[in-house]
Amino acid sequence: MAPLLTVTMLAVARGGRRAVEGVSFQLDPGAALILRGPNGIGKTTLLRTVAGLQDPVEGRIDLVPDSVAYAGHADGLKGALTVAENLAFWAQLFGAGRAQVDAALRALDLGDLADRPAAMLSAGQRRRLGLARLLVTGRPLWVLDEPTVSLDAASVLLFASAVRAHLACGGAALIATHVDLGLPEAAVLDLTPYRADPARPAGRAPASFDEAFG
Repeated sequence: MAPLLTVTMLAVARGGRRAVEGVSFQLDPGAALILRGPNGIGKTTLLRTVAGLQDPVEGRIDLVPDSVAYAGHADGLKGALTVAENLAFWAQLFGAGRAQVDAALRALDLGDLADRPAAMLSAGQRRRLGLARLLVTGRPLWVLDEPTVSLDAASVLLFASAVRAHLACGGAALIATHVDLGLPEAAVLDLTPYRADPARPAGRAPASFDEAFG
């Protein structure tokens, strides 16, 4: 079975300076990879580059077009819409139906909040709703930047179960996190050995734009 993602000798930059370089890895269907490393090393920059939100400085990223669902630090919710309406909006955008919305509500324990406006949610509830959107995209490659921020222990377990279910269905996940998600099948890549010389210019400024979710 062909890999969902192949990264070859990738170099990425932030603020006109290289962050990490020489990074290579592959993600097959059913696989997860956890990115580790100290704050500021470039985990977010690497994830944004894989998701297509900015250009690489060097190297290759090979993946199927429109295969990535990216969840960054911002939840990107519409506060005036209810929980269910937010999910329905994303489901329609990605061609999913009511069944997928209902499944996402169950998976992240949002059923009792379905009719509550997103503006009235707690930080943890907003985060769960933001992550629930992954389940309605139908996209096989999840690229996740610190997905457990604001989640309590029970919600982390819910999210980990959603990831395991995604992997069991042939999906893959690339996750930057310092939290143990209880995914023994996940490989770990520490970016520390790939840190670039901070004095070295990027070589070309990567185009970029901000998105909470793509």
